[in-house]
Amino acid sequence: MSLCINPNCSNPRNPDSELFCQSCNSELLLEGRYRVITQLGSGGFGKTYEIVDRQGNPRVLKILIKNSSKYIELFQREAEVLARLENSGIPKVEPDAYFTVYPRDSDEPVHCLVMEKIEGLNLKQYIQKRGAPIDQKIAIRWLIQLASILQAVHSHNFFHRDIKPSNIMLRTDGQLVLIDFGTAREITVTFVTKKATSMVTGVVSAGYTPLEQLNGQAVPQSDFFALGRTFVYLLTGQDPSQFYETYTDHLSWRDTVPNIVPQLADFLDYLMARLPNQRPQTAEEIYHQLVAINNALYPTKIPFHTKTSQASKETKSHQSRISNGSSPRRPASTTQPWVSPTPLPISSAPNRNSNLLDPNFVALCQQELAELIGPMATIVCQRTLVQNPNSSAQEFVEALSQKIPNQKYAQDFQRRLLSSGQL
Repeated sequence: MSLCINPNCSNPRNPDSELFCQSCNSELLLEGRYRVITQLGSGGFGKTYEIVDRQGNPRVLKILIKNSSKYIELFQREAEVLARLENSGIPKVEPDAYFTVYPRDSDEPVHCLVMEKIEGLNLKQYIQKRGAPIDQKIAIRWLIQLASILQAVHSHNFFHRDIKPSNIMLRTDGQLVLIDFGTAREITVTFVTKKATSMVTGVVSAGYTPLEQLNGQAVPQSDFFALGRTFVYLLTGQDPSQFYETYTDHLSWRDTVPNIVPQLADFLDYLMARLPNQRPQTAEEIYHQLVAINNALYPTKIPFHTKTSQASKETKSHQSRISNGSSPRRPASTTQPWVSPTPLPISSAPNRNSNLLDPNFVALCQQELAELIGPMATIVCQRTLVQNPNSSAQEFVEALSQKIPNQKYAQDFQRRLLSSGQL
């Protein structure tokens, strides 16, 4: 069976032996090499089909059915982005994957994009089919994959702007693939100028879009917010919006996930911080933090990416000391490779126990904790201060040590701080 893609065709089904549609006489062999065999889906402004090329290889064809200038711009942008990105977590396209065809007796072209066919399900379909949320081990591994994919996207000066469960595919071999790059933006002088005047086209997916993006001020860190919200859905099976509390401006989702470790829960809240400068600043930072969490929780180690930066060298050295069983110490350099580039200052939280705890001691605790759990140490310390306003130094250190997954390191952490001489 060959399908006609003319939007106005009254009977698009045709035998494989035909070159022209028996109903509207439009060409069936697109670009002289692609034959459309079945429709896969339909959205607000496009349709997707499965097609085969001359060698019988399956592909996916996306067509545009609304020819407004804005839709055409988004469609062409997706073709451009995919052509420039080469990553196993991004659909592959050929250099000539974008083309237009003119149905018979029509002055309007049909815009077409041919891409790799991803065998599998998107993550929304996967959760629905599974009938239950994923566990935290799978969540950490998937987050690591997606951080690596986003690192590739952002390194080309693009950011996605529409990360959500339905835009992430799970291949049958377990590889995740980020799809639907029609809303992706390139960071250019023009984009920065438009953003400054709020002239950037808004992209909204309820429950996943951060506030700055709703206001036309999307930045690469907006992808991290959406990534965090996506994993709230994957870990709970529920729309993230259901957990939002307006009076606290906070997502109260943790109690829905039994036995989730504080390191992962805190990290997801870090991704979903209200302001972009309170979130991780790069996908590389996310990747390294997640690898550290994974390697601390599970015996099978995931290697760090090979990087030449001093910060990454220190990170790998620190990880080596952990895997060798020695107690980690602060690196000689004053640069903290795990600390967020824009950490919250100690004074930014309502520190009601400042009369009990020396700020220098709190800063030392934060520094030591950052070696073990990464940039979330800043947030963890501030939260602990607020939740335990009258705690003693020992109680404060014991509360922080509960965030360290390895019991030996948690004990060493307590011993070093309680004997530091700064109490």
